[in-house]
Amino acid sequence: MLVDFTAPVSASPAETEAAAVSAEQVGYDGFGAAETRHDVFTTLTLVARATERISLQSGIAVAFARNPMNVAVLANDLQLISEGRFRLGLGSQVKPHIERRFSMPWGRPAARMEEFVAAVRAIWHAWATGERLMFRGEFYKHTLMSEFFDPGPNPHGNPPVELAAVGELMTAAAGRVADGLLVHPLTSVPYLTGRLLPALREARGGSMDGFTLSLSAFVVLGADAAQRAKAEEAVRRQIAFYASTPSYRPVLEVHGWGELADRLNLLSRRQDWVAMGAEITDEVLDAFAVSGDPASVADQLKTRFGTIIDRISLYTPYEADRYQLAAVRSAISRP
Repeated sequence: MLVDFTAPVSASPAETEAAAVSAEQVGYDGFGAAETRHDVFTTLTLVARATERISLQSGIAVAFARNPMNVAVLANDLQLISEGRFRLGLGSQVKPHIERRFSMPWGRPAARMEEFVAAVRAIWHAWATGERLMFRGEFYKHTLMSEFFDPGPNPHGNPPVELAAVGELMTAAAGRVADGLLVHPLTSVPYLTGRLLPALREARGGSMDGFTLSLSAFVVLGADAAQRAKAEEAVRRQIAFYASTPSYRPVLEVHGWGELADRLNLLSRRQDWVAMGAEITDEVLDAFAVSGDPASVADQLKTRFGTIIDRISLYTPYEADRYQLAAVRSAISRP
């Protein structure tokens, strides 16, 4: 497995830039930045100028907050600036955020995302070949590309497109139009192997050649028991936060935890975050996270995902020690 570093979601663009420089120096294979409080493309532009080797990923950029044309432009520019190191990671977000935070349309997200990626590729193709842009879909139409706005072929080629997915419909869409799948942190091995991989293989006609599976994995990491206890509390709360969203209920149902999803959803409506974390039992925690010292965490991740996942990053919703994280990376990378 290749090992990527993901910037903390609370980091400013300048802090993310510094983290990427450090990650490259340590030896990480890739670097990812999320889109939460800051624009991911702006942040990665800084990162691209400050680094030389490490691959860069938007993990994720919210597709439905934008349109295919502006995503095609942004991704093309980042591929130019990074000299071919960019990976375009896209996600749908959920209905309340798309409609109420971004004031954009929502509906049939898997079908919409599949068409979104097809439109982006059509735009890139027009730039690369000079052919007339003529994309007409159900959700998007792009039929105008004047020479004045055409950047022409990208000398580094187009960046790979990777889609985030939780359910089988979006996973299948990724299999048909993307170059990789971004597996959500709230994913257990039974859900991954029993639900997502079959949907992915069917969508791809059985072949996984040239397709990348990436996972951001929950880890409870600490130098001693006290540090791990603090980290564990943060991971329990983050698992509870994700699991309270109805979109993630099928993941829990695989384990017979549908009622837990209902309780968490009710508590989230009350904003009782402490009680939500307390609902995450040791059994639930162990299904979605690994814990221990760096060597133990690395061994558990390789045992769970070593034959399935191509790229892995460590999801630590707490202030993790960078030396401990680097030790995990080193242990995973060793044969």
